[in-house]
Amino acid sequence: MSEYIQKSRNVTFLLYHLVFPAKYRRAVFDPHIDEVLKEVCLAIADRYQVKFLEIGTDKDHIHFLVQSVPSYSVTKLVTLVKGLTAQEIFKRCPQVKKQL
Repeated sequence: MSEYIQKSRNVTFLLYHLVFPAKYRRAVFDPHIDEVLKEVCLAIADRYQVKFLEIGTDKDHIHFLVQSVPSYSVTKLVTLVKGLTAQEIFKRCPQVKKQL
């Protein structure tokens, strides 16, 4: 698994399994969108205190295994990941927005 996240006064090991379905469960994910998604997630991991341990896609949904610090609530983490990934995918792959 992953290593512990060490801060100045605590050590954490919080893992979240997040599943995000596409709108109306439409099959919009292909290998190109997988690559864009992984690039975006690496950028999020560099910018925020989040580690993406696993990223998996099916044709109509995405699975994330995310390690985070306790200062981020689950709601904030989901909002952060969904918002930034959707924004970048729509910008880089405009055909996805047309399919939805």
